[in-house]
Amino acid sequence: MQEVNFKNERDKYFREIDNLNHPNETLVKTHCSYCAMQCGMNLRVNTKTNKIIGVEPRYDWPVTLGKMCPKGVTAYQQVNHKDRLLKPLIRDDKSLKGTNKGFREASWDEAYELIVKKFTELQETYGKDSLSVYSGVSMTNEKCYLTGKFARVGLQTRYIDYNGRFCMASAAGGLNRSLGIDRGSTVPWTDVHETDCIFLAGSNTAECHPTSMFRIWAVQERGGYVIVVDPRETPVARRADVHLDLRPGTDLALANGILNLLIQNGYADEEFVKNHTNGFEETKQLVKEFTPEYTSAITGVAPEKIIRAAELYGKAPNAIVMFARGIEQQIKGVDNVSAYTNMALVTGKIGRPKAGVATITGQGNGQGGREHGQKADALPGYRKIAYPEHVEYISKVWGIEPEEMPKEGVSAFEMFGLMEQKTIRALYLLCSNPAVSAPDLNYVREQMKNLDFMVCVDFYLSESAEFADVVLPTTTWAEDEGTTTNVEGRIIKINRAQMPLGESKPDWQIQVEIAERMGRGKYFSHLRTSKDVFNELRVASKGGIADYYGVTWEKIDKQDGVFWPCKDESDPGTPHLFLDKKFYHPDGKAKIFALPYRPSAEEPDQEYPLRLTTGRVVYHYLSGNQTRRIQFLRDMSPEPFVEVHPETAQKYGINHEETVRLFTRRGEAFYQVKITEAIRKDTVFVPYHWGHEKSINLLTIGALDPISKMPEFKACAAQIEKLELKKVQ
Repeated sequence: MQEVNFKNERDKYFREIDNLNHPNETLVKTHCSYCAMQCGMNLRVNTKTNKIIGVEPRYDWPVTLGKMCPKGVTAYQQVNHKDRLLKPLIRDDKSLKGTNKGFREASWDEAYELIVKKFTELQETYGKDSLSVYSGVSMTNEKCYLTGKFARVGLQTRYIDYNGRFCMASAAGGLNRSLGIDRGSTVPWTDVHETDCIFLAGSNTAECHPTSMFRIWAVQERGGYVIVVDPRETPVARRADVHLDLRPGTDLALANGILNLLIQNGYADEEFVKNHTNGFEETKQLVKEFTPEYTSAITGVAPEKIIRAAELYGKAPNAIVMFARGIEQQIKGVDNVSAYTNMALVTGKIGRPKAGVATITGQGNGQGGREHGQKADALPGYRKIAYPEHVEYISKVWGIEPEEMPKEGVSAFEMFGLMEQKTIRALYLLCSNPAVSAPDLNYVREQMKNLDFMVCVDFYLSESAEFADVVLPTTTWAEDEGTTTNVEGRIIKINRAQMPLGESKPDWQIQVEIAERMGRGKYFSHLRTSKDVFNELRVASKGGIADYYGVTWEKIDKQDGVFWPCKDESDPGTPHLFLDKKFYHPDGKAKIFALPYRPSAEEPDQEYPLRLTTGRVVYHYLSGNQTRRIQFLRDMSPEPFVEVHPETAQKYGINHEETVRLFTRRGEAFYQVKITEAIRKDTVFVPYHWGHEKSINLLTIGALDPISKMPEFKACAAQIEKLELKKVQ
């Protein structure tokens, strides 16, 4: 096959940053604030005003080589935006909860005094666990780490979880179960264009991670193949060699069907399976019933497409199985991840360069943010609260007794159930917007409204902040420094480009100051810079699966990032996992899982005959709290829409750009119709970046994967209704 050398492209366009001559301007090397590609960028800073005024791509960054998407090139505009929160806000009129009214500006001292007073009163009356912390992974590793410590040591509550439950939890569950380790990719991204086959399941990569696409297209340009699993004909599916256009929620059957063909047609690597895996024989027997015809009956994918996909993947000398939220946001998301991972394990296409598995992470620090203690059951370094030796080690690092460590909490969505029961009475919310991003929003918003007390930390007044009693202004990514861990498992450095705007403070500093006022300062007062926090994180992660101990900020700069695990300062890191064919289970073997198919929590019926699925568009990010404020992005994608197949539209008598009522058993919303042949006839699609009455999560279901506790955003039963024309009076 023809080789593609992106170094030539890099050398062609590379410009030495130090030689750029801009009067009154300097460039700060950093990374994008949005998805886990963490594209390299240089922020342009006016040296007279000390304000960010623009952005330039970094052609020296090896992952994206100067590529940026529409969100990335406008990300700098969020920093000095007119909507920035500059002072703390206190709600004086509780009758206006759920709106952006009823707030007044306050000093930090007044806001802190109120928070400490309310938190203390609630804990004295109802116990330590009456407080909860709900966080996110669009923060640095330092902030994510300290948030876990803040909850368990500062507030002394067991109830902490994070928005990765809505994003990466199923990938983590499936990879841990199959491989014994959860790192987003077993190979570096610089391997992607050199493989022979990409099997891409449940990822609209061209819109969600567009700066990956030059590597994916290069596989085809070299004579390789791209296989895409998606109910929609997305831009990447349109150009794929095989598009497996399945019904939403049927991935498990499809993966079993392909695995059956790989085994039956002689593509299994028997030596690899024998020496490095367990569970093959049981799995082989289970998948026998998943013939192309049987698999087609469940998935709706034509048998010949299934056969062709198995052949292309099976024959490829090297292949990478990649997946994302499409397969993970289901009640069987963990099973889906393990089922697709089975393909790599059975064929032995893992544990070497150019071959393996990868989950395409959605949030900027979706990887690092789930490794260091924000999850309900987790401690730093991917340790577990359930293991006494893990608790003992972290307790020593934190300076507490093991018996002081709170027990496991519950997942993000389950926390709202405890709010309903009044077990949880207060919420400290940061870096997340569950009033838009959670499923079954009518229920979730009601629980937030009925809390005794709520604090929201954000740099904009989000839809969730509208339910708060106190809103604290935090900084954007460009006003602080720290590390994140990108889609590959590469730890990178975010650099400060301007000082905090107004009275805003970094999240880690806010947590230290609240902990001090709660009488827990001796555990936090030594943390005076984000680098102090990182150095404590290094020690806390030492010896864990996600070992960062050998990582330093200086090594990150020198090496263009460091792949974990990195066990000491002489260790360069681990770009490729399992080169020694040793997996992270105690016996060193991976696990091939026999996974019976089961349907979605809510299947279509006569009353609700359509399948609703959700996803992203290229111009917006997550709940849209940031991107909906950027004029260019808002102009390009101002409103949500519902995609409907032409035959379905004809059946319901609806027209292109007509507004319809879309509804499920949980709620309704009104959307403009986008008629397109790129969607299945039995399926409708709505992007999820809008709030209030436009949020599609008013309709989605709160059914959870039993292992990951991931809600089933990608499949539920729905119906469309044409609006009756009002009679002229």
